[in-house]
Amino acid sequence: MTTPDAAQSENVATRVKAALKRDPWDLPDVSGLVVGVLGGTGDQGRGLAYRLARAGQKVIIGSRAAERAQTAADELGLGIEGAENAECARRSDVVIIAVPWEGHAKTLQALREELAGKLVIDCVNPLGFDKKGAYALKPEEGSAAEQAAVLLPESRVTAAFHHLSAVLLQDPQVEQIDTDVMVLGESRADTDLVQALAARIPGMRGVFAGRLRNAHQVESLVANLISVNRRYKAHAGLRVTDV
Repeated sequence: MTTPDAAQSENVATRVKAALKRDPWDLPDVSGLVVGVLGGTGDQGRGLAYRLARAGQKVIIGSRAAERAQTAADELGLGIEGAENAECARRSDVVIIAVPWEGHAKTLQALREELAGKLVIDCVNPLGFDKKGAYALKPEEGSAAEQAAVLLPESRVTAAFHHLSAVLLQDPQVEQIDTDVMVLGESRADTDLVQALAARIPGMRGVFAGRLRNAHQVESLVANLISVNRRYKAHAGLRVTDV
């Protein structure tokens, strides 16, 4: 006779096996999701907002000042709206965190309630700069994404969009951006959504790169890319081979 515990274990094992067999490129339709970009008036946030809106996504730019957000939205066009950070978070299904590292913790602490239940994508890179160039910082929590997970316990925190050139993102003459986006998170359903969102931008592909505990090295790699770009006067990105 099968006990309830044994039956439950068997069901879990069956679901795990089914998930492993699933095509990793079978991604959900995210075209109807509203994407908020906190820090959307900065170069990276502005570029992501522009690219996603250009791909047909509904986008809201968030800023500490609603007027500043609306000005940036009007400049970008494409139906993008601007709002104060809290309103942006409330009205969005998915929220990208693209604020400067120095304001990361303070911004998230203030928006904990508005971001509850939301899919949050952290793309912040903790970096320092000196006369030798850029170098990686390591937050107490391990990474910016892990800090976000600690500060937003009721949100579904993922990490992605770290290695994109803000120059290319904002250039209307660039039709597609040929790069891979490393996506990290604790839930496959959530990382699949982020991968699908990345794939909305022509030339981009989202690639699952592990759980949030692996976010530090992904965030840190931006320091290396800055060095590459300075030496070769480029806007380098990443490609993952054989995937």
